[in-house]
Amino acid sequence: VKHIPFQKKGKKLPVVLSKEEVQSILHGVSNLKHKAILQTLYGAGLRIQEALNLSYKDIDSSRMLIRVRQGKGKKDRYVMLSEKLLNTLRVYWKASQPKPVLYLFPGRDPTKPLTSETVQRVMKRIIKKAGITKTATPHVLRHSFATHLLEDGYDVRKIQFLLGHKSLQSTCTYTHVARDFLQKTTSPLDTLDKEV
Repeated sequence: VKHIPFQKKGKKLPVVLSKEEVQSILHGVSNLKHKAILQTLYGAGLRIQEALNLSYKDIDSSRMLIRVRQGKGKKDRYVMLSEKLLNTLRVYWKASQPKPVLYLFPGRDPTKPLTSETVQRVMKRIIKKAGITKTATPHVLRHSFATHLLEDGYDVRKIQFLLGHKSLQSTCTYTHVARDFLQKTTSPLDTLDKEV
């Protein structure tokens, strides 16, 4: 019995929201801090803890970059800062009293970031309100970010860099869920000039 190998479990494909579903989630958020967090997760493809650990000093509006400090694997990296996210962050910053000092998204105790559990509760409430039946956690916004970039024709290596994936294989998971990517792909046979 010792020599019989265990059957390997197949890897589950990640849950991905459509662009319309993401839009309905972001439109359904009335709390400015929560909207800014969810836009950061989707707009920059961050892991939840990476977003919650951000400081206002990590937002580089002159170069349109966000510095992710000590992401997974304890590595720093830069990711894109979208115009829409920057605008939301500016409105959030202006409305914040007192101004966040240590963390861009502080919890009740301003010396600590908002908890991931809080963001998960917010997401669950908004998903229900939007009528979305998929099981969607805040991390699904990261999956959706990667898949939508792939569907829009971005190179998988660029997406790997943005996600902070060590292995290209991790990023390639999204090629299995990117339906538009497959639908927009032309077979080389169809590009031949002559009838075959």
